Order: sequence, then C-alpha cells, then structure tokens
Amino acid sequence: MFFSGKGSISISKIRDSVSYSVKSIKDIVNIIIPHFLNYNLLTQKAADFILFTKIVELMNAKTHLTSEGLHKIINIKASLNLGISENLKLYFTNIIPVDRPLVKTTDIPDPNWIVGFVSGEGCFDINLKKSKEHRTGQQVILRFSIKQHERDKYLMKLISKYLRCGNIYPSYTSGYRCCSLTVIKYSDNTNLIIPFFEKYPVLGVKQNDFLAWCKVAKIMNDGSHLTNEGLNLIKTIKSGMNRERSKK
Repeated sequence: MFFSGKGSISISKIRDSVSYSVKSIKDIVNIIIPHFLNYNLLTQKAADFILFTKIVELMNAKTHLTSEGLHKIINIKASLNLGISENLKLYFTNIIPVDRPLVKTTDIPDPNWIVGFVSGEGCFDINLKKSKEHRTGQQVILRFSIKQHERDKYLMKLISKYLRCGNIYPSYTSGYRCCSLTVIKYSDNTNLIIPFFEKYPVLGVKQNDFLAWCKVAKIMNDGSHLTNEGLNLIKTIKSGMNRERSKK
C-alpha cells in the first residue's frame, strides 16, 4: 500500500523494530481513512478503525477542545485497542466505554490479502525437538504459523480453510489470550504452503525467512537432516532466521 509519502518512520531499540506513523489530522482524514474504507480490514482491528474514525471526526470538528467532547473521546478510547491505561484513569472519572463493534469476516478476498497479512503477522520457523528415535538425537520440524488475539479465532479458521491446512491452537502472549494457526505437517508445508508463497511472495525481510525455510525443506526432502552434517547445516540456517538474525 502507498500513502503518497505521508507519515514518519521511527526506529525502536526494542528488537530493532521500525514503526510508521501518521499524526497529521489532515493526512489521516484525506488519506488514511479513505484508504481503509476502500480496502477493508478483516481482523477485529476493523472495530478499532471504526472507533478511531469516530474520534477523528470529533477532533476534526474541534469537539475535543470542550470538556464534553474530550469525555466522549475518552469513552471511545476505553473500547479502543487495549483500553484506558491506569495512569489515564487517574485524570478521568465516570468513564463509560462505548459499545465495541463486532466484525465478522465471512471470506478471504484474494491471495494477496493472505500475503500482506502473513508479511506482518506470519512466521516461518524451524523447530528442533529432542528425539530418541532419530540418530542425531533431534527431530527437525518445519513450522508455519500465524498468531492473533483469540477474538480473531474465526478469521484464523477462514485462513486455514483458504490454505487447506493447519490447526488452531490456544496460546498466550504477554498475558493475553491468543490463538495460533499452525502448520507442522511436512507434506502440508511442502505441498501447500511453499507452492502458495512461491506463487504469491511475502514482503520485506520475512521473504528471507521463507527462502531459508525452503532450503531446510529441501534438505529434509533429500533426507540429509537425518545426518549430523545435515542437522548442523540446518542449525546454521536457523541461526540466521527470524529473531536469531537480529542478534548477529
């Protein structure tokens, strides 16, 4: 997606992350909101967008400059994302969160939506598991996964149906209930996931992870992962993927 060069980019020291932000009300009203009205969000983040739009409308009308208008915004913010922080609650009383819209996606629009979603939320990784049944003492598992808040469990099921593989598992992240679409079956990863993302490539550095992941799949297909030499090569490839890459 392109926003005509609007916004700013900042670099965080936390996990060397990069964030893109737009703070100009004019740009938000004229560019950001129209974009997402034209290209709808499918996750429950669409509910946050609806609430966000209401706040922008109040600010654009200068309503936030009155006590009544500011309180309306606080009530909306209470239902937005993670809600009101404990510090902010000290300054505002009688907060009544507005009803949060319920978004239910019924279908995946096209493969490019999957690509964009996985580019931001997906993960291609290698799991090494201790195993007495393998000569090397370790089992190599290809794993493709997407993790979201549990409120998007239905969407995860739609993606699983679209990709024709994967299972949904409950998980936790930073104390929040999440759900994870995970594909660990070797044949599903090689026959369905790899061909899909070869035809519709993911974007950004995650493409590097995918290509490394494919190298490991080839090593496994040749049976070399059952040798110490092959296992060591896989470990080397794994050390340059995902978060391990940023440690170097």
